[in-house]
Amino acid sequence: MRPGLTVRGLSVADRAGRVIVDGLDLRIVPGQVVALTGPSGVGKTTVLRAVLGALPEGLILSAGRIEWHGTPVRAPRRWRRRHVGFLGQDPASALHPLLDARSAVGETLPRAARGHRAERALTAVGLNPAELAARLPHQLSGGQAQRVALARALAVDPELLVLDEPTSALDADALATALELVRRRRGDGRSMTLIVSHDTALVTGLADHVVRLGQAQPPAERRMAGPVARHPCLPPVLVTRDLTLAQPPGGAPVVEGMDLTLSPGELLVVLGPSGCGKSTLLRALAGLHPAEKGEASVLGDPLPWAVGERTPAALRALSLVGQNPLDALNPSRTVGAALCRPLRTLRGLTRPAARAEANHLLAKVGLPADLARRYPGALSGGQRQRVALARALAGGPAILLADEITSALDTVTAGQVLDLLDELRRETGLAVLAATHDQALAARADRVLHLSSHDRRQPVDIH
Repeated sequence: MRPGLTVRGLSVADRAGRVIVDGLDLRIVPGQVVALTGPSGVGKTTVLRAVLGALPEGLILSAGRIEWHGTPVRAPRRWRRRHVGFLGQDPASALHPLLDARSAVGETLPRAARGHRAERALTAVGLNPAELAARLPHQLSGGQAQRVALARALAVDPELLVLDEPTSALDADALATALELVRRRRGDGRSMTLIVSHDTALVTGLADHVVRLGQAQPPAERRMAGPVARHPCLPPVLVTRDLTLAQPPGGAPVVEGMDLTLSPGELLVVLGPSGCGKSTLLRALAGLHPAEKGEASVLGDPLPWAVGERTPAALRALSLVGQNPLDALNPSRTVGAALCRPLRTLRGLTRPAARAEANHLLAKVGLPADLARRYPGALSGGQRQRVALARALAGGPAILLADEITSALDTVTAGQVLDLLDELRRETGLAVLAATHDQALAARADRVLHLSSHDRRQPVDIH
C-alpha cells in the first residue's frame, strides 16, 4: 500500500508569534476517511490550509513536514491542482460570480468532456442540471451552492478530497447524498478524504479515524431564566401581504402569496429543503432581492423593496446575518473596523465609544477583544459567523434576519449564541426571523414557517 498523506509536527503561528496549531501529526492512507473535529476557533480550518499550502495572510507554517506518497510536497499549488479536490466553508465565495453552475464544475475538467461530465457531477450531488446548471452563484440557495462546490471538487475524481464543514448548509436529504458520496470513496484502495466538522456524532459514524483538536467542552446549558415573553398586544414589527418571490427574479415562484406577521420579541423559524426560498425570503426583506409582487411594512411604515429607497429608520430596523460571512465581511477591514462602522453611522457613536461598544459586542458573542485587530481571512468559520452576528446587532435593529446562524458553530457555541438571542428578545424586544436546518434553533421558536415546493407558505404555530 502506498503511504498516502503524512503530516509530521505541523505548527502554525500568527505574525505576533501566537501558536495556532502546535506539533500536529496526521496520516491518511488510500481508502481511508480521516476527520478533524473540535470546537469553533481551535484551528481545524487552519490545519487544512496549512496542509494544502494555502494559509491566509497573517499566518505562517512555523514547523512541520508534509509528504505525499513518501515524497515531500515542495510545490503545493501544482500538487493541489493534480491530486486534490477541495470544498471550503464558504462555498458561495469559492464559486466565480460570473460562472454558472455548469461552467463552475466544468472548469476543472478536460475541455472536450466538460458539458457532459459537469452535468453528471451535478446530478451525483442531487441537483437537476435542467433547472440549475445555468444559474449564477447568487441565484443559488446556500445548500445548492454547497452542492455545486462539492460537485466541482468531486468531478475530477481526486485522490485526496478535503472537505471543510461540508454539511453545514444542507437539509436532511442533501446531507444524506453528501455522506453517501464520501462513503463510496472508503476502501477503494486509492481515494483519501480529510474532513473537518464540529459535528462529532456525524464524523464518528463516517470516518476511519477521528483527530480531536482542543479541549473537550461540557454540554451547553440552557439558561433558566424562563420563557421569552412575546408581545402580541403590541403592534407587529413586520407585516407582509401577498408576497411573491422568484428565484431567479422573473422565474418560477419559490414563495407565493405569503402573509406574514412578526411581533416584538418573537422568534419565527423558517424550515424547508434547500432551494425552497428560505434565504430568498430573508434577502428580499433585507432589500437585496426584488419581490415579484406584494407589500411589506416595518414598525408601521411601508417598506420599499429596494434597499436604496429605504429610510435611515428602515435601514436600522432590519439587519441581516447571511449564510456566507466571508462574503459579508470586507477582507481589507479588521473586525474592529467592521463593527465600528454601523456603530458610528447607525447609532452616531464617537470613535472611542464605538471601539468600546465593539469590544462589548465581541464579548456578547463569545469572542475575545483582541480579535478586533484581526482580518476576516485569519478567523475560523465559526468566528466569522459570530463577528457577522455582532455587526448585525451593532445598529440596534428591531428585527434580526438570521440565515443559518448556527451552521458553522459547534454545539456549545451555538447554544451560547441562541442564549444571547433569547436574552435580547427578552430584554430589548428584538424580533428574530431565522432560516435554518437546525432543530435546536427550531425548538426555541414561538412559531415555525414550513416552506416546500408544493403548498402555500403559511406560518404554523408550535406548542
